[in-house]
Amino acid sequence: MYSVTLTVNGEKITRQVEPRTLLVHFIREHLGLTGTHVGCDTSQCGACVVHVDGVSVKSCTMLMPQADGCTITTIEGIGDDARLHPMQEAFREHHGLQCGFCTPGMIMRAIDMAHTHPQADDETIRKELEGNLCRCTGYQNIVAAIQAGMTAMRA
Repeated sequence: MYSVTLTVNGEKITRQVEPRTLLVHFIREHLGLTGTHVGCDTSQCGACVVHVDGVSVKSCTMLMPQADGCTITTIEGIGDDARLHPMQEAFREHHGLQCGFCTPGMIMRAIDMAHTHPQADDETIRKELEGNLCRCTGYQNIVAAIQAGMTAMRA
């Protein structure tokens, strides 16, 4: 067993885990935060994207010893009970989702993108989303939602 201490959605947590435990499984199985999805188990789909120290990361590619000491933000940690995060609101408003399976990972990636490319055009957004797959929407509404979310986050 390996002892990890990390901060998840603002709460400091220490747990004993098997060193081979993936961050995505820790989040879902040890913490019960099921908004982070396991999609492909091969780091292809992006359904498991979370923020690690403020940067979007596919949590299926990170072992728990690598997360030791990090600050993790999941989809559950970006809004609050009173209101949605501006990017979540933009996805709702612009119908940037259908089945919703990819949505948490898309939103987490989009928030990071808003920080790294705040004036991104459609082409840049599409390029930055290459590691996130959606099998439902065709991406047009996702791109529009990200544009709107970026605008709202700048306001």
